[in-house]
Amino acid sequence: MQADELSSLLESELAGLAWSTQAHDLTQFGQDWTRFHEPKATVVFFPNDIEEVQRIIQVANAHQQVVIPSGGRTGYSAGAVATQGEWIISMVRFNTISDFNPIDQTVRVGAGVITEQLQQFAEEQGLFYPVDFASSGSSHIAGNIATNAGGIRVLRYGLTRDYVMGLTVVTGSGEVLHLNKGLVKNASGLDFRHLFIGSEGILGVVVAAEIKLVSPPPNQAVMLLALSSLEAVMSVFALARQSLHLSSFEFFSDRSLNHVMSHRGFDNPFDAMHPFYVLLEFDEDEDGAMAVFEAGMESGWVDDGVIAQSLDQAQQLWQYREGISESIAHYTPYKNDIAVKISKVPDFMQRLEAILAAEYPDFETIWFGHIGDGNLHLNILKPVAMDTAEFKAQCEQVNQHVYGLIAEYDGSISAEHGVGLIKKPFLGYSKSAAEIELMQQVKRVFDPNGVLNRGKVVD
Repeated sequence: MQADELSSLLESELAGLAWSTQAHDLTQFGQDWTRFHEPKATVVFFPNDIEEVQRIIQVANAHQQVVIPSGGRTGYSAGAVATQGEWIISMVRFNTISDFNPIDQTVRVGAGVITEQLQQFAEEQGLFYPVDFASSGSSHIAGNIATNAGGIRVLRYGLTRDYVMGLTVVTGSGEVLHLNKGLVKNASGLDFRHLFIGSEGILGVVVAAEIKLVSPPPNQAVMLLALSSLEAVMSVFALARQSLHLSSFEFFSDRSLNHVMSHRGFDNPFDAMHPFYVLLEFDEDEDGAMAVFEAGMESGWVDDGVIAQSLDQAQQLWQYREGISESIAHYTPYKNDIAVKISKVPDFMQRLEAILAAEYPDFETIWFGHIGDGNLHLNILKPVAMDTAEFKAQCEQVNQHVYGLIAEYDGSISAEHGVGLIKKPFLGYSKSAAEIELMQQVKRVFDPNGVLNRGKVVD
């Protein structure tokens, strides 16, 4: 759309809306945490209510203009990146929490409510919102819904999908849908709510959600173990799952720990470096924790360990895991967010390690993951002197091997970050041609003119 046409629309059909064409805003709201695409948004809208979202989408349909819903922009798949002059619909003003119902234990949240904001609200009510991850202080609830975000407690509590009791969305054709309306049981036909969860904004714009809260867990203990080998990771997981009531079981490598210590100025939690580490969060059980540690030592899996003796120390131990992404961000990492069945993780990890050694001899690889749910994060760091485009191209070549292995294990090329632009060329490794065609057909039902997040996930 030409500048004069946009200017005319802003004065006529879109009059009264809050918007910006400032270069800073176009850049800020036109990109996510990936840095492989230059943001090229045309305008950023800041709607105040559902009717304004509708109006933007209706005008976009009338003029064949692509629009992109924008939340906290903490994604890693370029799912919210504007690269072709798109309009951005920022949901930052949809930031209210309301209609808390202590009997249903549900609450209504606007699309722009920050994850941490909801967690704090739940705590104030004596309840708990368990979906959590490193970006909880900046990610938006609607973005979590759009990618069915998981995080560090999936092992015990599940994913975002498990807490969405209702959705209010504006479809790509401008219709407003109120889906499920907070019901626990509803067998009145197709539940479109679950189509929008994980849809990455290609079907509609999530404007509000009814979210289920749960009772808080018992007091949690945190233990960090240093492991002798990759093989020991799953052995310790099996041992811990038998002996403890786990909430989290997180894995990371020595390279990951080195980056966190360097970036944040942290001391080594142990006297020496070790090849691999696992961080466990579980219901307080000193005897059970000691049983895991001692059995791991006797089996040769565990080299060392520490159990947090206070809440502050527990939070410090978590920083060694949650600080990884931040500590490597300036390297423009190429991220693989992959998953296989938990039972297949040990063999998969061994074969993946062999691929990394063979295909990335000159690149530093950083990997960590939510071992308890089969989700691994593989990060390849860009050499300082290498051009970004060349680096991305080399990583995509290696993806043929990595994703080929994932397909062999019936796994997923994207466990929780979404497909966006980054993973779109490789969707066929996780979805059959028939599935992709059906996804395209579903998009056309809700977005017949293809104005929502065009080019992402599927065409």
